[in-house]
Amino acid sequence: MSLDIVILAAGQGTRMRSSLPKVLHPVAGKPMLGHVIDTARQLQPRGIHVVIGHGADSVRERLGADDLNFVLQAEQLGTGHAVAQALPVLTAERVLILYGDVPLIEKGTLERLLQKVGAEQLALLTVELNDPTGYGRIVRDEAGVVMAIVEHKDATAEQRLIREGNTGILAVPGSRLGDWLGRLSNGNAQGEYYLTDIIAMAVGDGLVVATEKAEDAMEVQGANDRIQLSQLEGHYQQRLANRLMAQGVTLIDPYRFDVRGEVNIGRDVTIDINVILEGRVVIEDDVQIGPNCVIKDSTLRQGAIIKANSHLEGAEVGVGADCGPFARLRPGSVLGAKAHVGNFVELKNAVLGEGAKAGHLSYLGDAEVGARSNIGAGTITCNYDGANKHRTVLGEDVFIGSNSSLVAPLVLGDGATTGAGSTITEDVPAHTLALGRGRQRNIEGWKRPEKQR
Repeated sequence: MSLDIVILAAGQGTRMRSSLPKVLHPVAGKPMLGHVIDTARQLQPRGIHVVIGHGADSVRERLGADDLNFVLQAEQLGTGHAVAQALPVLTAERVLILYGDVPLIEKGTLERLLQKVGAEQLALLTVELNDPTGYGRIVRDEAGVVMAIVEHKDATAEQRLIREGNTGILAVPGSRLGDWLGRLSNGNAQGEYYLTDIIAMAVGDGLVVATEKAEDAMEVQGANDRIQLSQLEGHYQQRLANRLMAQGVTLIDPYRFDVRGEVNIGRDVTIDINVILEGRVVIEDDVQIGPNCVIKDSTLRQGAIIKANSHLEGAEVGVGADCGPFARLRPGSVLGAKAHVGNFVELKNAVLGEGAKAGHLSYLGDAEVGARSNIGAGTITCNYDGANKHRTVLGEDVFIGSNSSLVAPLVLGDGATTGAGSTITEDVPAHTLALGRGRQRNIEGWKRPEKQR
């Protein structure tokens, strides 16, 4: 059966106390609405329709895509009114209603819910709560059949004792939705058009109201303030950590590990505390990551070692290569197999060949370093002339003495050597020693200046 998905994302979120629309507040580095859209896409619907209101332009700008249809709710008059704004574009046999501030909802839960909707049956996602305060209550008859949903503010004292709460997520037959929305009334404590009122209408029209319970209450938790936002963040991270450990990843402390993007991690990977993975990160088998590392949009090949306090962005670390501690690999950095970058070395748009080494205290920018070449401490490539970037190319088996300045553009042939403390401004032929430093003078009888009294 065909499917349309409506995501309600028009709310202001006043309790966030923020100029940012509520649905754009991040969980795991991605807007809450972004998580919901990603899950909706996995269901392969005919259309995804996002109802926006407060901060509509910001939402469009941040999340706009060819497969999304944005619908404006100029006045926020309730959830039923919000869905009604999308009604003219809903043509599928089934309509699924989701919420832009409920980011942890899972594909499997929604698939189970959708299996229960048909021409004469709608499906409602509910949750069992120890404290259902604030939730609409699922009212059933003596036989357990759903009769209605009563919002918390409209519920009687007896109804408030009900622990089964409404998540707001439901799937309905598309052919019925228009009629039900047209019959909604705002005669309630909030003066709003509640989407939940269509449940009683469906019962009155002789339809079956099927239910599916969310197995995890946090999966259907929304975020109305920053406290709830932090709770969602913590639950997301713990859920992901558990899945990674089940796949063969060792997390030294899963409570001190954060993913803010999409990760693909192999087996027998060990990740120490306070590691942050951002963007798209690929980690192959047998990789070791030390504590306090940030790895963004990078690939770590099999057996790579990232030592403590290193920062990688847009980098690739080759098979058996290592970097750190305190290494920084900026975008375009590539370490070949078994290459080594040590402490306080920074790379930017630089490629180190197989077995090449930069042990410590160096900067290599816009550079290509051949296999087995060695970069001495304190070496820098002078790649920027104030207007343009220039490239430094080192052949294989090159040895760069400590404290060398390589002024680009520059080419050093295979086996070339530079003396320590040299400033190299011209190309160096293969197997040649280059010295570019001032001649030392020793001045006898020189007296050190003294402070004037």
